[in-house]
Amino acid sequence: MITTDILIIGAGPTGLFTVFEAGLLKLRCHLIDALPQPGGQCSEIYPKKPIYDIPAYPEILAGDLTDKLLEQIKQFEPRFTLGERAETIEKQADETFIVTTNKGTKHHAKIVAIAGGLGSFEPRKPLIENISDFEDKGVEYIIRDPEFYRNKKVVISGGGDSALDWSIFLTNIASEVTLIHRRNEFRGALDSVEKVQELKNLGKITLITPAEVTGIVGTAKLEAVTITKDGEAPFNLATDHFIPLFGLSPKLGPIANWGLEIEKNAIKVNNALDYQTNIPGIYAIGDVNTYPGKLKLILCGFHEATLMCQSAYQRIFPNKKYVMKYTTVGGVDGFDGTRKEAPKQVVKAID
Repeated sequence: MITTDILIIGAGPTGLFTVFEAGLLKLRCHLIDALPQPGGQCSEIYPKKPIYDIPAYPEILAGDLTDKLLEQIKQFEPRFTLGERAETIEKQADETFIVTTNKGTKHHAKIVAIAGGLGSFEPRKPLIENISDFEDKGVEYIIRDPEFYRNKKVVISGGGDSALDWSIFLTNIASEVTLIHRRNEFRGALDSVEKVQELKNLGKITLITPAEVTGIVGTAKLEAVTITKDGEAPFNLATDHFIPLFGLSPKLGPIANWGLEIEKNAIKVNNALDYQTNIPGIYAIGDVNTYPGKLKLILCGFHEATLMCQSAYQRIFPNKKYVMKYTTVGGVDGFDGTRKEAPKQVVKAID
């Protein structure tokens, strides 16, 4: 049986950053993830997608963010159970937990932190009769490697951040980029909407609204899509790739059966204190949780992880008083014996 202080379910950005915050408190972490590598959606779905709201990084690719987080926590020697899904949880008489995966791997932990992002997910597909016949033959629901679209004609459908961001990004890679949305208004960030309009004016993006892709044309592979625009007859547009980006359909999976309080497919937590669930000792952080005013941002997950670890320390060591020290003053001690010293403080006398 694997033993640890904090068992983190989900190895996305929030789960990985939890290791760092726990490490500062000398708490060891083990992570479970159904995916075969750490990083969550950042690694599996959009490793080459730029992220713009990580402090100190004007822009960073999702895959690079994962690499940086793994580098940051290496000193705290996290362990992983990858390619396995957390299936059941049993609370022990001593208030600890045993979590068993779908492959029978057992984990014994004092604290359980659920950082599962959106949970298990699958892309929302447009209601086009023969679309499944062209999956991996020109129809993709996830962009993993933008170079795959080098010098190709690409049609993207959708009105959210992913559709806008990828349309912008691919203008420097694809030979043609067409963005189709069923409304004139977009749901994405205003800056991205303005950028798409600017690229349209420069002739780098073809924008078709309000319209929908209603058909797929091709034999062995995709050759064109049928577009239906309001008030006009349907027409075919030749393309090499059709990428409908309508978001993901999230599911909590087996975690939904753990007796946790669930609201709209998310786990309710006490955000006024420590992001603990209705079961003491089980926390939920990142996109998987919900509370009044919740924002599903990576940086919010980092904040939640920080406060959660402070609470976990007090739960594990109820008779110890932890005095927080800034890393700029105290430095960082790794489990491997290495130490990153804080910069020397210079005090200047005042006459």
